[in-house]
Amino acid sequence: MGDEDAASADAAREAPRGPSPRPRGKKKLAWRPWLRALHRDVGYVAVGLTFVYALSGLAVNHITDWSDGDPSFRTYSRTVDVGRLDGDDDAVAAELQRRFGITEAPREVYRASPEQLDVLFDRRSLHLDTVKGTVVDEGQEPRFVLRVANWLHLNRGKKAWTYAADAYAAALMLLATSGVFMIAGKKGLFGRGAVLVLVGVLIPVLYVHFAGP
Repeated sequence: MGDEDAASADAAREAPRGPSPRPRGKKKLAWRPWLRALHRDVGYVAVGLTFVYALSGLAVNHITDWSDGDPSFRTYSRTVDVGRLDGDDDAVAAELQRRFGITEAPREVYRASPEQLDVLFDRRSLHLDTVKGTVVDEGQEPRFVLRVANWLHLNRGKKAWTYAADAYAAALMLLATSGVFMIAGKKGLFGRGAVLVLVGVLIPVLYVHFAGP
């Protein structure tokens, strides 16, 4: 063997070797990416309903903080000059309905006094002073957004909304469960996650234990 051949052999021995091929085995199922995708898509769908229920929940939780004690409706009272109205009580009540744009039939029309005619509706009442020609319009107006949010949250709609509310509750349970298993390692369920889950469970348990149901 010549000097050139010997040098080539030495260089080949000293050259860094690449990583040896890993033995082929069973391919591990990558289920977390699918779980994260499911969690993401269900979360997007639940965003709108979450805002509705969260907003309504805050309003109902602080029901005593509302000045009129009702988070869904605002109480109002205003005086309107309508002038002199002729006719019997029913005719005058019908004219008041027309002028105030009320399509609902009155629950009651009666004389509170010789000078005052009251026309009562479910959430509204008109008190006419027949001498002065003025009407005190009292009632409740729905609060913007909150009226609908509370109506849905308390499930006062049609029966079909029960299925929508049940589906939303199931989606929240799915989000909670999938969120627990999304991250592996010490920040996942078998690490810091377990402590945080325990804290979340203990909050209602300890409150009920010390405050009582």
